[in-house]
Amino acid sequence: MDRERFFGAPTFSAYLETVEKNRELWHALARRAAVDEATRERARAIPSTWHVIALTEDWCGDAINTLPVFERLADATPGLELRILLRDENPDLMDAHLTNGKSRSIPVLIVYDEDFEERGWWGPRPAPIQTWVMTEGMKLDVNDRYREVRKFYARDRGRTALDEFLALLEEAAGG
Repeated sequence: MDRERFFGAPTFSAYLETVEKNRELWHALARRAAVDEATRERARAIPSTWHVIALTEDWCGDAINTLPVFERLADATPGLELRILLRDENPDLMDAHLTNGKSRSIPVLIVYDEDFEERGWWGPRPAPIQTWVMTEGMKLDVNDRYREVRKFYARDRGRTALDEFLALLEEAAGG
C-alpha cells in the first residue's frame, strides 16, 4: 500500500453512494450504527496514525453488518482513517489476505501504520460467528446458516468485531 493508492480509495460515505445490491439495508445499518463511549475512548487511547483499507463487495452480508460500525469508530477516532476498495478489483490485496489461506472471504480490514507498512488484518467476520459457521453452521442449509449469522449480528451490533479490531490495533501499536 502506498499513500496514493490509499487516498485514491473512496471513503465509506462515498462507497455507500455507489452500492447497488442491498442498498436499502446498507443505508439503514449505516444510519443505525453506533459505538459506545468506552469503545471510542479505547480507540482514542491507541497512539499513532492508522490507515485502514476494507476490502468488500456490496453483496456481502458480513460487510453490511460490520463496515458501518467500523466507519463510526473511524469517525470518532482522530488518527484512524478508513477507506474502501472492492475485492474483485484488487486481487493483489485480496490474495495476500485469504481466509484460512484459501478463501477470498470478505470483508477484510487491513491496517497500515503512518508509513503505510502493513501491521495486521481482520476479517471476514467476528471470531465467534466465524467458528460457528465453519463448524456447526456448515451442517445447515445455506438459508438457515445465514439466518443464524444475521441473528448474531442483530444481537451483537458490532461489539465483537470492534473489540477484535481494537485488540489488533493495540497490538500493532506495541501495547
